[in-house]
Amino acid sequence: MKSNNETHLVDWKANVSDNEQPKIPLNVGIAVGIGALLWLGPFNGVSTVLNPAKIADIMNGAGARANSFLALLGTLGAIASTISTIIIGALSDRTRSRWGRRTPWILVGSVLTAAVMVGLGLIKNESQLPIFIVLWCGVQIFINMIVAPLLAVIADQVAPKHRGTISSIYAVGFAIGQYGGPVIGGRFLSNINPNLINTGYFVFAFLILLSGPVAAMFLKEKSSLAMLKEKLDFSGFITAFIFPVHKVRNFYLALFGKMMIVITTTSFATYQVYILTSGMHLDSANAGKYISLMGIATMVMAILFASSAGPISDKLKTRKWVVAFAALLIAVGTILPFLVKSPAMMIWYGVIVGIGMGTFNSVDQALNLEVLPNPETAAKDLGILNLANTGGQILAPVLGAILFKAVGGNYLTILPFLTIIAIIGGILVLLIDENRTV
Repeated sequence: MKSNNETHLVDWKANVSDNEQPKIPLNVGIAVGIGALLWLGPFNGVSTVLNPAKIADIMNGAGARANSFLALLGTLGAIASTISTIIIGALSDRTRSRWGRRTPWILVGSVLTAAVMVGLGLIKNESQLPIFIVLWCGVQIFINMIVAPLLAVIADQVAPKHRGTISSIYAVGFAIGQYGGPVIGGRFLSNINPNLINTGYFVFAFLILLSGPVAAMFLKEKSSLAMLKEKLDFSGFITAFIFPVHKVRNFYLALFGKMMIVITTTSFATYQVYILTSGMHLDSANAGKYISLMGIATMVMAILFASSAGPISDKLKTRKWVVAFAALLIAVGTILPFLVKSPAMMIWYGVIVGIGMGTFNSVDQALNLEVLPNPETAAKDLGILNLANTGGQILAPVLGAILFKAVGGNYLTILPFLTIIAIIGGILVLLIDENRTV
């Protein structure tokens, strides 16, 4: 006789094998692609466009006070995001419901994020800014109820041989949201009209509200009621929330390799205005022109190569070599403005790094899924891997400031160091043993 626990283990599985899934599960690709577009577009539009505009309006100008407040907002938001993504991922892994492990979180997260974003739009004066901080941290927490489970769906429902293709679809949605959200946000800045800015918050809240139901409709996730129910005693707590410690060599190589690449791209983005003005002696207007052209080049190349890199990695049956090649492209693009101190090189940076980032965002996600130590804790472990993003974004300006001081106050001379960091990231990825992943 089999025990109830053994029966549960037979009836329910945390992942899908290649043999069980001969065809590409396009429904999952559509769910994660549209889901990524509908959460990231509004998030980027608010964080990079509407928030700075609202704060500048409330504080009567984009001066030192507004910049300090935005820095505080970014720091507290990053901390809230870092902690919440691991906790939410762990709870998602342990969720037993007729709608599956991920769907309830995605649905509730979209409702809560939308509600808090509406609250941000209702802030009108400086006395309410402490509430603004709390609400923004709420956005960072609640949006992870969408992000962490949505990424884990690929590990749950996609066989390893199809993960490159599905990750490519996700990366296309990610790229459109990443670059398109600020473009839409900019449409609500007509003469910095406070009422129009608030309308932008409400529009973005509606789009985020759609992300959960649309993703759930395509996912049609199976029930997780047959999943083994574990007691959350001390041992269970450690399993649920601690950083993985067994079979983790590939896991941490992927984490730190990704962090090096994020540090490179984030540092460049942080100092791009200063590279053009202080380093290449352009005025603000011309610097803005080149930054716009660079952004367009990056967006087009990222979307184009995000759609093709994943299927190519599936056919090549390798992730690490494609990711390492993307790191090399990012390194090459980063060094160009240092080698040829011409503003035109910034556009070439956009072309080359756009190809690299499109390839990287597509295939790195598939690689992350394949270095997970345990498929039953996929969401939590993916949350830990996300520390490469949040950690890299926090460390980038700090490292940039240190390098700037070390090289004598020249922004262009930072670029060779960033290039080396990207190459180190690629080398770390190449050290991954794919025989233990695929």
